[in-house]
Amino acid sequence: MVTVLSLGGSIVAPDSPDTIFLPAFEAMVRDWLAQDKERKLILVIGGGGPARVYQNAYKAVLAARKDGGAVADNNQADWIGITATRLNAQLVKAIFSDLCPNDVVYDPTADFQFQGQILVAAGWKPGFSTDNDAVVLAQRFGAKTVVNLSNIEKVYTDDPKTNPAAKPLDTISWEDFRKMVGDEWTPGKNTPFDPIASKGAQQDGISVICAGGRDIENTRAILDGKPFKGTRIG
Repeated sequence: MVTVLSLGGSIVAPDSPDTIFLPAFEAMVRDWLAQDKERKLILVIGGGGPARVYQNAYKAVLAARKDGGAVADNNQADWIGITATRLNAQLVKAIFSDLCPNDVVYDPTADFQFQGQILVAAGWKPGFSTDNDAVVLAQRFGAKTVVNLSNIEKVYTDDPKTNPAAKPLDTISWEDFRKMVGDEWTPGKNTPFDPIASKGAQQDGISVICAGGRDIENTRAILDGKPFKGTRIG
């Protein structure tokens, strides 16, 4: 049984690697996997703080040019973010190295075999976030749900930071969710789930659970199929 967990960079490295969260997450994952040796877990790691810092630096340098500045190229900004995901993923791979004999996966469509109990993946190529990589891997290994852990505990009817009337949702259809997030990706776009990944998940019949990644007990409840706090999209 393969479970796909998209672990947001905002959880792994909000500014720098979170050495309080990571040990707690590691302990929970190891205990969960030890309960059943047939369990396999794919961890897809986001870019977090390092991605934003370097993408913002790139934009600032372009804006400071003496010729009046230049517009940032989305592909270049995406590659910066992808590189950050790979650094974060290498850290997670090292933490679980005894359970993760595979190298960090950069291309989810490449020819490789899932060895051990954990597979760690990072950013692939420009045009989408690691959410899309998680969907591709879920399709490849037969997982019908992607667990998306970030700093957002639930999907809201609108952005709660700008709209006090926004309400949290327990469930939402792909059709309604995609109306909210649109169909286009821009580097660093902050949505509960990437628009490109959302389109792929809907087409492949994959549901997504969005939940707050820092609540370790809640994540364990999701993995165990128990009641949880979050939003199911699908």
